[in-house]
Amino acid sequence: MIDHPPTVAGLLARARAVIEPADADILLAHALGRARSWLFAHADDPLARGDAERFDGLLQRRIAGEPVAYLTGTRGFWTLDLAVTPATLVPRPETELLVDVALARIPAATTARLADLGTGSGAIALALAKERPRAQVVATDASAAALEVARGNAVRNGIGNVEFRQGDWLAALASETFDLIASNPPYIADGDPHLTQGDLRFEPAMALSCGVDGLNAIRTIAAGAPRSLNAGGWLLLEHGLEQGAAVRALLAQAGLVAVETVQDLEARDRVTLGKAPG
Repeated sequence: MIDHPPTVAGLLARARAVIEPADADILLAHALGRARSWLFAHADDPLARGDAERFDGLLQRRIAGEPVAYLTGTRGFWTLDLAVTPATLVPRPETELLVDVALARIPAATTARLADLGTGSGAIALALAKERPRAQVVATDASAAALEVARGNAVRNGIGNVEFRQGDWLAALASETFDLIASNPPYIADGDPHLTQGDLRFEPAMALSCGVDGLNAIRTIAAGAPRSLNAGGWLLLEHGLEQGAAVRALLAQAGLVAVETVQDLEARDRVTLGKAPG
């Protein structure tokens, strides 16, 4: 039962006892249509019954495991404010490393052609396009629903140098070639128990797992990338923490050179890249 009248502090204390404190703050701010900073300045304010009940509904859904980003409809990534829906993965902070590594290989004033495969909410493509406004970016996804979200995010963030195409991985690029191709493909093994736990239960399965070892999508991208890269062009792939050696082998087998794996801040394999000869 909800106390009457509940206060901001009282609702937060109750919620923080059952979910992450930061999640409680985000959900209450969303329920009230306020900034998180408002909560702390108005901790003793009583709340209307409708506001408290709306928050309680969000709280129960979060307790059941539904991602906060789906409950609020938004998630920050890079410097962007992105809309997200159950048609897309929730953008994660660790994917910003992929953007960092890509930007280090794209000159600031470049007119290069870039591609993001499996764009989902558009996070990678839009971050690259914002930081390299003279570049032309193609963002692909097999899901029409995901592309609709990504297109909306381009408008939401005022980014116009991205073209969205529906198709499976490199197939959507047709016979065109690019200076850099980036992707955060599915890389969890089919049947992995993590898929039935926590937030992952609510995210699109096709964007999470791919094959008995999780590497089927990466195999497809690696094998076809040389035909879609200009000479000296780069392929960058995010992958699982224990997949660095396997992904390096796939890129080398495809004929890419300068293959290496970049680790995250916790010294874990996260992004592997290779360059087309020439």
